[in-house]
Amino acid sequence: MSSILNALEKDSDRHLDDLVQWLRIASVSSDSSRKSDVARAADWLMDKFRGAGLAVELVPTQGHPMVIAETAPVPGAPVVVVYGHYDVQPVEPLDQWISDPFDPTVRNGNLYARGATDDKGQVLTHVQSVCDWIANGEPLPIQVKFLIEGEEEVGSENLERMLPDLADRMACDCVVISDSGQYSDGQPAITYGLRGIATYELRIDGPSQDLHSGSFGGAVMNPAIAICHVLSSMVDKTGRIQIPGYYDDVVDLVASEREAWQNLPQDEAAFADSIGVKELFGETGYTADERRWARPTFDVNGITAGHQGEGVKTIIPATASAKFSFRLVPNQDPTKITAALEKHLADHMPPGVRYQLSPDHGAPGMLADTNSRYMAAANTAIEMAFGKKPVLIREGGSIPIVTRFQEVLGCDCLLLGWGLSDDNAHSPNEKFRIADYHRGIRASALLWDQLGKLQPSESK
Repeated sequence: MSSILNALEKDSDRHLDDLVQWLRIASVSSDSSRKSDVARAADWLMDKFRGAGLAVELVPTQGHPMVIAETAPVPGAPVVVVYGHYDVQPVEPLDQWISDPFDPTVRNGNLYARGATDDKGQVLTHVQSVCDWIANGEPLPIQVKFLIEGEEEVGSENLERMLPDLADRMACDCVVISDSGQYSDGQPAITYGLRGIATYELRIDGPSQDLHSGSFGGAVMNPAIAICHVLSSMVDKTGRIQIPGYYDDVVDLVASEREAWQNLPQDEAAFADSIGVKELFGETGYTADERRWARPTFDVNGITAGHQGEGVKTIIPATASAKFSFRLVPNQDPTKITAALEKHLADHMPPGVRYQLSPDHGAPGMLADTNSRYMAAANTAIEMAFGKKPVLIREGGSIPIVTRFQEVLGCDCLLLGWGLSDDNAHSPNEKFRIADYHRGIRASALLWDQLGKLQPSESK
Protein backbone atom coordinates (compact mmCIF):
# COMPACT_ATOMS: atom_id res chain seq x y z
CA MET A 1 0.00 0.00 0.00
CA SER A 2 2.92 2.39 0.41
CA SER A 3 2.97 3.55 -3.21
CA ILE A 4 -0.80 4.14 -3.18
CA LEU A 5 -0.71 6.09 0.08
CA ASN A 6 2.27 8.15 -1.12
CA ALA A 7 0.37 8.98 -4.31
CA LEU A 8 -2.65 10.09 -2.30
CA GLU A 9 -0.42 12.34 -0.21
CA LYS A 10 1.17 13.93 -3.27
CA ASP A 11 -2.23 14.57 -4.82
CA SER A 12 -3.78 16.20 -1.74
CA ASP A 13 -3.87 19.69 -3.28
CA ARG A 14 -5.65 18.39 -6.38
CA HIS A 15 -8.09 16.45 -4.22
CA LEU A 16 -9.06 19.65 -2.44
CA ASP A 17 -9.33 21.58 -5.69
CA ASP A 18 -11.63 18.90 -7.10
CA LEU A 19 -13.94 19.26 -4.12
CA VAL A 20 -13.96 23.04 -4.43
CA GLN A 21 -14.93 22.81 -8.11
CA TRP A 22 -17.78 20.37 -7.42
CA LEU A 23 -19.09 22.40 -4.50
CA ARG A 24 -19.39 25.47 -6.71
CA ILE A 25 -22.25 23.76 -8.55
CA ALA A 26 -25.53 24.63 -6.81
CA SER A 27 -27.16 21.19 -7.14
CA VAL A 28 -30.23 21.83 -4.95
CA SER A 29 -32.53 18.98 -5.96
CA SER A 30 -35.67 20.40 -4.32
CA ASP A 31 -35.47 23.67 -6.30
CA SER A 32 -36.85 23.33 -9.84
CA SER A 33 -34.95 26.46 -10.92
CA ARG A 34 -31.70 24.60 -10.14
CA LYS A 35 -32.42 21.64 -12.45
CA SER A 36 -29.60 22.59 -14.83
CA ASP A 37 -27.19 22.92 -11.90
CA VAL A 38 -28.11 19.44 -10.67
CA ALA A 39 -27.39 18.13 -14.16
CA ARG A 40 -24.04 19.94 -14.19
CA ALA A 41 -23.06 18.30 -10.91
CA ALA A 42 -23.79 14.88 -12.43
CA ASP A 43 -21.77 15.79 -15.52
CA TRP A 44 -18.82 16.85 -13.37
CA LEU A 45 -18.81 13.45 -11.69
CA MET A 46 -19.16 11.67 -15.04
CA ASP A 47 -16.07 13.50 -16.32
CA LYS A 48 -14.15 12.53 -13.18
CA PHE A 49 -14.92 8.85 -13.70
CA ARG A 50 -14.20 8.97 -17.43
CA GLY A 51 -10.85 10.60 -16.79
CA ALA A 52 -9.87 7.66 -14.58
CA GLY A 53 -10.95 5.08 -17.14
CA LEU A 54 -14.01 3.73 -15.34
CA ALA A 55 -17.02 2.46 -17.25
CA VAL A 56 -19.67 5.10 -16.55
CA GLU A 57 -23.28 5.79 -17.46
CA LEU A 58 -25.79 8.53 -16.75
CA VAL A 59 -29.04 6.78 -15.83
CA PRO A 60 -32.15 8.94 -16.32
CA THR A 61 -35.01 8.89 -13.83
CA GLN A 62 -38.33 10.69 -13.65
CA GLY A 63 -36.42 13.36 -11.75
CA HIS A 64 -32.68 13.91 -11.51
CA PRO A 65 -30.31 11.32 -13.03
CA MET A 66 -28.10 8.75 -11.33
CA VAL A 67 -24.43 8.23 -12.11
CA ILE A 68 -23.30 4.60 -12.26
CA ALA A 69 -19.63 3.72 -12.70
CA GLU A 70 -17.55 0.62 -12.09
CA THR A 71 -14.03 -0.71 -12.12
CA ALA A 72 -13.02 -4.00 -13.73
CA PRO A 73 -14.23 -7.25 -12.09
CA VAL A 74 -11.76 -9.13 -9.88
CA PRO A 75 -12.63 -12.85 -9.87
CA GLY A 76 -12.95 -14.33 -6.38
CA ALA A 77 -12.76 -10.96 -4.65
CA PRO A 78 -15.56 -9.03 -2.93
CA VAL A 79 -17.69 -6.61 -4.91
CA VAL A 80 -18.46 -3.28 -3.23
CA VAL A 81 -21.03 -0.64 -4.14
CA VAL A 82 -20.25 2.91 -3.05
CA TYR A 83 -23.48 4.85 -2.64
CA GLY A 84 -23.74 8.60 -2.21
CA HIS A 85 -25.52 11.66 -3.54
CA TYR A 86 -24.49 14.77 -5.42
CA ASP A 87 -27.60 16.80 -4.62
CA VAL A 88 -27.60 19.24 -1.71
CA GLN A 89 -30.02 20.97 0.63
CA PRO A 90 -31.40 24.49 0.07
CA VAL A 91 -29.25 27.24 1.57
CA GLU A 92 -31.86 29.38 3.34
CA PRO A 93 -31.62 31.39 5.52
CA LEU A 94 -28.98 32.92 3.26
CA ASP A 95 -28.31 35.89 5.52
CA GLN A 96 -26.85 33.57 8.18
CA TRP A 97 -24.03 32.37 5.95
CA ILE A 98 -20.67 34.00 6.63
CA SER A 99 -19.56 33.32 3.06
CA ASP A 100 -21.42 32.46 -0.14
CA PRO A 101 -22.66 28.83 0.17
CA PHE A 102 -21.57 28.10 -3.41
CA ASP A 103 -18.24 29.90 -3.22
CA PRO A 104 -16.23 27.39 -1.14
CA THR A 105 -14.12 29.19 1.44
CA VAL A 106 -11.33 27.92 3.72
CA ARG A 107 -11.37 29.14 7.33
CA ASN A 108 -9.52 27.64 10.29
CA GLY A 109 -8.78 24.38 8.50
CA ASN A 110 -12.37 23.89 7.34
CA LEU A 111 -13.91 24.15 3.90
CA TYR A 112 -17.25 26.01 4.07
CA ALA A 113 -19.89 25.40 1.40
CA ARG A 114 -23.28 23.78 0.94
CA GLY A 115 -22.67 20.07 0.38
CA ALA A 116 -19.17 20.12 1.88
CA THR A 117 -19.95 17.28 4.29
CA ASP A 118 -23.43 16.26 3.06
CA ASP A 119 -22.54 14.58 0.84
CA LYS A 120 -20.17 15.75 -1.88
CA GLY A 121 -17.08 15.88 0.32
CA GLN A 122 -17.67 12.51 1.89
CA VAL A 123 -18.59 10.55 -1.25
CA LEU A 124 -15.71 12.16 -3.13
CA THR A 125 -13.25 10.53 -0.71
CA HIS A 126 -14.11 7.16 -2.26
CA VAL A 127 -14.06 8.51 -5.80
CA GLN A 128 -10.59 9.96 -5.24
CA SER A 129 -9.17 6.79 -3.67
CA VAL A 130 -10.32 4.60 -6.56
CA CYS A 131 -9.32 7.03 -9.31
CA ASP A 132 -5.88 7.60 -7.80
CA TRP A 133 -5.36 3.88 -7.25
CA ILE A 134 -6.00 3.22 -10.94
CA ALA A 135 -3.86 6.19 -12.02
CA ASN A 136 -0.98 4.80 -9.97
CA GLY A 137 -0.92 1.72 -12.17
CA GLU A 138 -1.71 -0.73 -9.37
CA PRO A 139 -4.46 -3.36 -9.82
CA LEU A 140 -7.44 -2.67 -7.57
CA PRO A 141 -7.88 -5.79 -5.37
CA ILE A 142 -11.70 -5.72 -5.53
CA GLN A 143 -14.37 -4.47 -7.89
CA VAL A 144 -15.93 -1.15 -6.90
CA LYS A 145 -19.23 0.02 -8.33
CA PHE A 146 -20.48 3.56 -7.76
CA LEU A 147 -24.15 4.50 -7.51
CA ILE A 148 -24.37 8.27 -6.97
CA GLU A 149 -27.86 9.78 -7.12
CA GLY A 150 -29.26 13.29 -7.38
CA GLU A 151 -32.36 12.93 -5.22
CA GLU A 152 -31.32 11.80 -1.74
CA GLU A 153 -32.29 15.15 -0.24
CA VAL A 154 -35.83 14.77 -1.62
CA GLY A 155 -36.38 11.17 -0.53
CA SER A 156 -34.70 8.91 -3.15
CA GLU A 157 -38.11 7.87 -4.48
CA ASN A 158 -36.93 7.21 -8.03
CA LEU A 159 -33.94 5.15 -6.92
CA GLU A 160 -36.13 3.19 -4.51
CA ARG A 161 -38.56 2.41 -7.32
CA MET A 162 -35.84 1.53 -9.84
CA LEU A 163 -33.57 -0.47 -7.53
CA PRO A 164 -35.14 -3.89 -8.25
CA ASP A 165 -34.45 -3.36 -11.97
CA LEU A 166 -30.86 -2.42 -11.12
CA ALA A 167 -30.35 -5.35 -8.73
CA ASP A 168 -28.34 -7.55 -11.12
CA ARG A 169 -26.16 -4.64 -12.18
CA MET A 170 -25.58 -3.56 -8.59
CA ALA A 171 -25.06 -7.07 -7.17
CA CYS A 172 -22.46 -6.84 -4.43
CA ASP A 173 -21.22 -8.16 -1.10
CA CYS A 174 -21.57 -4.86 0.74
CA VAL A 175 -22.54 -1.25 0.23
CA VAL A 176 -20.22 1.48 1.53
CA ILE A 177 -21.84 4.80 2.46
CA SER A 178 -20.15 7.89 3.85
CA ASP A 179 -22.96 10.28 4.73
CA SER A 180 -22.70 10.35 8.52
CA GLY A 181 -20.02 11.38 11.00
CA GLN A 182 -17.41 10.60 13.59
CA TYR A 183 -18.49 10.27 17.20
CA SER A 184 -16.53 13.36 18.21
CA ASP A 185 -13.49 15.37 17.21
CA GLY A 186 -10.62 12.87 17.13
CA GLN A 187 -12.84 9.84 17.73
CA PRO A 188 -13.76 8.06 14.48
CA ALA A 189 -16.82 5.82 14.37
CA ILE A 190 -18.63 3.19 12.35
CA THR A 191 -22.38 3.69 12.28
CA TYR A 192 -24.41 0.50 12.46
CA GLY A 193 -27.92 1.93 12.76
CA LEU A 194 -30.02 4.73 11.28
CA ARG A 195 -33.37 6.11 12.24
CA GLY A 196 -36.17 6.11 9.72
CA ILE A 197 -38.36 9.07 8.82
CA ALA A 198 -41.91 10.11 8.04
CA THR A 199 -42.62 13.66 6.81
CA TYR A 200 -45.86 15.60 6.40
CA GLU A 201 -47.44 18.93 5.63
CA LEU A 202 -50.62 19.97 7.44
CA ARG A 203 -52.84 22.77 6.12
CA ILE A 204 -55.66 24.25 8.17
CA ASP A 205 -58.24 26.56 6.57
CA GLY A 206 -60.68 28.80 8.40
CA PRO A 207 -62.52 31.82 6.96
CA SER A 208 -62.62 32.37 3.21
CA GLN A 209 -60.26 35.35 3.55
CA ASP A 210 -58.13 37.11 6.18
CA LEU A 211 -60.38 38.85 8.70
CA HIS A 212 -60.03 41.99 10.82
CA SER A 213 -59.10 40.68 14.28
CA GLY A 214 -61.09 43.43 15.99
CA SER A 215 -64.31 42.91 14.07
CA PHE A 216 -64.18 39.11 14.02
CA GLY A 217 -61.86 38.09 16.88
CA GLY A 218 -63.67 35.83 19.33
CA ALA A 219 -66.31 34.80 16.76
CA VAL A 220 -64.27 32.35 14.64
CA MET A 221 -61.48 29.84 15.20
CA ASN A 222 -58.12 31.28 14.22
CA PRO A 223 -56.29 28.74 11.95
CA ALA A 224 -52.92 29.79 13.39
CA ILE A 225 -54.11 29.02 16.90
CA ALA A 226 -55.65 25.77 15.68
CA ILE A 227 -52.42 24.55 14.15
CA CYS A 228 -50.47 25.43 17.30
CA HIS A 229 -53.01 23.52 19.37
CA VAL A 230 -52.81 20.44 17.16
CA LEU A 231 -49.01 20.42 16.98
CA SER A 232 -48.67 20.80 20.74
CA SER A 233 -51.07 17.89 21.26
CA MET A 234 -48.59 15.52 19.62
CA VAL A 235 -45.90 15.71 22.30
CA ASP A 236 -45.95 16.34 26.04
CA LYS A 237 -43.60 18.47 28.11
CA THR A 238 -41.26 15.50 28.76
CA GLY A 239 -40.74 14.82 25.06
CA ARG A 240 -43.05 11.79 25.00
CA ILE A 241 -45.11 11.55 21.79
CA GLN A 242 -48.84 11.39 22.46
CA ILE A 243 -50.15 9.73 19.31
CA PRO A 244 -51.87 6.48 20.37
CA GLY A 245 -49.94 3.40 19.28
CA TYR A 246 -46.85 5.36 18.34
CA TYR A 247 -44.54 3.28 20.55
CA ASP A 248 -46.17 -0.11 19.88
CA ASP A 249 -43.37 -1.36 17.59
CA VAL A 250 -40.44 0.36 19.29
CA VAL A 251 -37.82 -2.16 20.43
CA ASP A 252 -36.14 -1.09 23.66
CA LEU A 253 -32.38 -0.74 23.78
CA VAL A 254 -30.66 -3.75 25.30
CA ALA A 255 -28.56 -3.31 28.41
CA SER A 256 -25.26 -4.15 26.67
CA GLU A 257 -25.86 -1.50 24.03
CA ARG A 258 -26.71 1.18 26.57
CA GLU A 259 -23.61 0.24 28.58
CA ALA A 260 -21.37 0.49 25.51
CA TRP A 261 -22.70 3.96 24.71
CA GLN A 262 -22.38 5.13 28.30
CA ASN A 263 -18.68 4.20 28.13
CA LEU A 264 -18.17 6.61 25.24
CA PRO A 265 -16.49 9.93 26.12
CA GLN A 266 -19.79 11.78 26.60
CA ASP A 267 -19.96 15.40 27.67
CA GLU A 268 -23.52 16.60 27.36
CA ALA A 269 -22.67 20.11 28.55
CA ALA A 270 -20.04 20.44 25.82
CA PHE A 271 -22.48 19.02 23.27
CA ALA A 272 -25.08 21.61 24.29
CA ASP A 273 -22.51 24.38 24.03
CA SER A 274 -21.40 23.22 20.57
CA ILE A 275 -24.91 23.69 19.19
CA GLY A 276 -25.58 26.93 21.03
CA VAL A 277 -28.15 25.93 23.67
CA LYS A 278 -27.98 26.34 27.44
CA GLU A 279 -29.26 22.86 28.18
CA LEU A 280 -30.42 19.72 26.39
CA PHE A 281 -33.99 18.44 26.33
CA GLY A 282 -35.67 15.18 25.41
CA GLU A 283 -37.53 12.08 26.47
CA THR A 284 -37.11 11.38 30.17
CA GLY A 285 -34.99 8.38 31.13
CA TYR A 286 -32.53 8.44 28.24
CA THR A 287 -29.18 10.08 27.58
CA ALA A 288 -28.78 12.56 24.75
CA ASP A 289 -27.00 9.94 22.61
CA GLU A 290 -29.76 7.41 23.21
CA ARG A 291 -32.47 9.95 22.35
CA ARG A 292 -30.85 11.15 19.14
CA TRP A 293 -29.68 7.73 17.92
CA ALA A 294 -32.25 5.18 18.99
CA ARG A 295 -35.48 6.80 20.23
CA PRO A 296 -38.32 8.05 18.01
CA THR A 297 -39.01 11.77 17.87
CA PHE A 298 -41.42 14.42 16.59
CA ASP A 299 -40.24 17.78 15.25
CA VAL A 300 -41.91 20.78 13.68
CA ASN A 301 -39.82 21.83 10.68
CA GLY A 302 -41.66 25.01 9.75
CA ILE A 303 -44.87 26.97 10.40
CA THR A 304 -46.52 29.53 8.13
CA ALA A 305 -49.54 31.70 8.96
CA GLY A 306 -50.70 35.27 8.56
CA HIS A 307 -48.69 38.44 8.13
CA GLN A 308 -44.93 37.93 7.78
CA GLY A 309 -43.90 41.39 6.61
CA GLU A 310 -42.65 44.42 8.50
CA GLY A 311 -44.88 46.00 11.09
CA VAL A 312 -48.23 44.95 12.53
CA LYS A 313 -51.24 43.69 10.60
CA THR A 314 -54.00 42.67 13.01
CA ILE A 315 -55.73 39.84 11.19
CA ILE A 316 -57.15 36.41 11.68
CA PRO A 317 -55.36 34.52 8.89
CA ALA A 318 -57.49 32.49 6.52
CA THR A 319 -55.04 29.61 6.52
CA ALA A 320 -52.07 28.15 8.38
CA SER A 321 -49.70 25.35 7.50
CA ALA A 322 -46.91 23.38 9.11
CA LYS A 323 -44.28 20.94 7.94
CA PHE A 324 -43.29 18.31 10.48
CA SER A 325 -41.47 15.01 10.69
CA PHE A 326 -41.05 11.92 12.82
CA ARG A 327 -37.72 10.16 13.18
CA LEU A 328 -38.46 6.47 13.53
CA VAL A 329 -36.45 3.63 14.99
CA PRO A 330 -36.01 0.16 13.44
CA ASN A 331 -39.26 -1.84 13.41
CA GLN A 332 -41.52 1.21 13.17
CA ASP A 333 -43.55 1.35 9.94
CA PRO A 334 -44.12 4.81 8.36
CA THR A 335 -47.50 3.70 6.95
CA LYS A 336 -48.73 2.69 10.42
CA ILE A 337 -47.51 6.01 11.80
CA THR A 338 -49.52 7.84 9.12
CA ALA A 339 -52.70 5.95 10.01
CA ALA A 340 -52.26 6.71 13.71
CA LEU A 341 -51.50 10.36 12.94
CA GLU A 342 -54.66 10.75 10.86
CA LYS A 343 -56.80 9.47 13.72
CA HIS A 344 -55.02 11.73 16.20
CA LEU A 345 -55.67 14.78 14.03
CA ALA A 346 -59.33 13.91 13.69
CA ASP A 347 -59.64 13.58 17.46
CA HIS A 348 -57.78 16.83 18.29
CA MET A 349 -58.72 19.27 15.52
CA PRO A 350 -60.60 22.30 16.93
CA PRO A 351 -64.09 23.04 15.54
CA GLY A 352 -64.70 25.58 12.80
CA VAL A 353 -61.74 24.75 10.57
CA ARG A 354 -60.99 22.39 7.70
CA TYR A 355 -57.71 20.54 7.32
CA GLN A 356 -55.69 18.49 4.88
CA LEU A 357 -52.76 16.23 5.78
CA SER A 358 -50.27 15.57 2.96
CA PRO A 359 -47.74 12.80 3.64
CA ASP A 360 -44.42 13.31 1.91
CA HIS A 361 -41.65 10.68 2.07
CA GLY A 362 -41.10 7.94 4.60
CA ALA A 363 -38.58 5.20 5.25
CA PRO A 364 -37.95 2.68 8.02
CA GLY A 365 -34.84 2.62 10.17
CA MET A 366 -32.05 0.08 9.74
CA LEU A 367 -29.44 -1.90 11.63
CA ALA A 368 -26.23 -3.38 10.18
CA ASP A 369 -24.40 -6.55 11.19
CA THR A 370 -21.67 -5.46 13.61
CA ASN A 371 -19.99 -8.86 13.44
CA SER A 372 -19.46 -9.08 9.68
CA ARG A 373 -16.03 -9.46 8.07
CA TYR A 374 -16.67 -6.22 6.21
CA MET A 375 -17.15 -4.41 9.50
CA ALA A 376 -13.83 -5.85 10.73
CA ALA A 377 -12.06 -4.70 7.56
CA ALA A 378 -13.49 -1.19 7.96
CA ASN A 379 -12.43 -1.12 11.60
CA THR A 380 -8.81 -1.86 10.62
CA ALA A 381 -8.76 0.63 7.75
CA ILE A 382 -10.16 3.49 9.81
CA GLU A 383 -7.79 2.86 12.70
CA MET A 384 -4.83 2.94 10.30
CA ALA A 385 -6.01 6.17 8.64
CA PHE A 386 -7.16 8.10 11.71
CA GLY A 387 -4.71 6.69 14.23
CA LYS A 388 -7.47 5.62 16.61
CA LYS A 389 -9.80 2.64 16.80
CA PRO A 390 -13.35 3.58 15.76
CA VAL A 391 -16.30 3.16 18.12
CA LEU A 392 -19.64 1.66 17.11
CA ILE A 393 -22.55 4.10 17.17
CA ARG A 394 -25.96 4.72 15.67
CA GLU A 395 -26.97 7.85 13.79
CA GLY A 396 -30.17 9.79 14.29
CA GLY A 397 -30.46 10.89 10.68
CA SER A 398 -32.04 8.96 7.84
CA ILE A 399 -30.64 7.64 4.57
CA PRO A 400 -33.88 6.32 3.07
CA ILE A 401 -32.33 3.96 0.54
CA VAL A 402 -30.13 1.96 2.94
CA THR A 403 -32.86 -0.42 4.09
CA ARG A 404 -33.82 -1.01 0.46
CA PHE A 405 -30.22 -1.96 -0.33
CA GLN A 406 -30.39 -4.59 2.39
CA GLU A 407 -33.74 -5.90 1.14
CA VAL A 408 -33.14 -5.85 -2.62
CA LEU A 409 -29.41 -6.57 -2.85
CA GLY A 410 -29.17 -8.85 0.19
CA CYS A 411 -25.91 -7.23 1.20
CA ASP A 412 -24.11 -5.89 4.25
CA CYS A 413 -23.87 -2.12 4.75
CA LEU A 414 -20.89 -0.12 6.00
CA LEU A 415 -21.73 3.40 7.18
CA LEU A 416 -18.39 5.16 7.46
CA GLY A 417 -18.69 8.85 8.31
CA TRP A 418 -15.84 11.35 8.19
CA GLY A 419 -17.81 14.43 9.29
CA LEU A 420 -18.19 16.08 12.71
CA SER A 421 -21.31 16.94 14.69
CA ASP A 422 -20.70 20.67 14.21
CA ASP A 423 -20.39 20.47 10.41
CA ASN A 424 -23.81 22.18 10.12
CA ALA A 425 -25.34 19.76 7.62
CA HIS A 426 -28.69 21.18 6.42
CA SER A 427 -27.83 24.49 8.16
CA PRO A 428 -26.03 27.73 7.31
CA ASN A 429 -22.22 27.59 7.27
CA GLU A 430 -21.94 23.90 6.42
CA LYS A 431 -18.33 22.77 6.53
CA PHE A 432 -15.97 19.81 6.24
CA ARG A 433 -12.64 19.73 8.02
CA ILE A 434 -9.98 19.47 5.34
CA ALA A 435 -7.81 17.09 7.38
CA ASP A 436 -10.76 14.70 7.73
CA TYR A 437 -11.41 14.87 3.99
CA HIS A 438 -7.85 13.69 3.38
CA ARG A 439 -8.06 11.08 6.15
CA GLY A 440 -11.27 9.83 4.58
CA ILE A 441 -9.53 9.34 1.23
CA ARG A 442 -6.75 7.44 2.98
CA ALA A 443 -9.23 5.28 4.94
CA SER A 444 -11.10 4.50 1.72
CA ALA A 445 -7.95 3.26 -0.01
CA LEU A 446 -7.00 1.18 3.02
CA LEU A 447 -10.50 -0.32 3.06
CA TRP A 448 -10.13 -1.60 -0.52
CA ASP A 449 -6.84 -3.20 0.54
CA GLN A 450 -8.38 -4.83 3.62
CA LEU A 451 -11.38 -6.14 1.70
CA GLY A 452 -9.05 -7.52 -0.96
CA LYS A 453 -7.38 -9.68 1.68
CA LEU A 454 -10.56 -11.63 2.35
CA GLN A 455 -10.46 -15.18 1.07
CA PRO A 456 -13.08 -16.02 -1.60
CA SER A 457 -15.06 -18.16 0.86
CA GLU A 458 -15.07 -15.26 3.30
CA SER A 459 -16.32 -12.65 0.86
CA LYS A 460 -19.87 -14.00 0.83
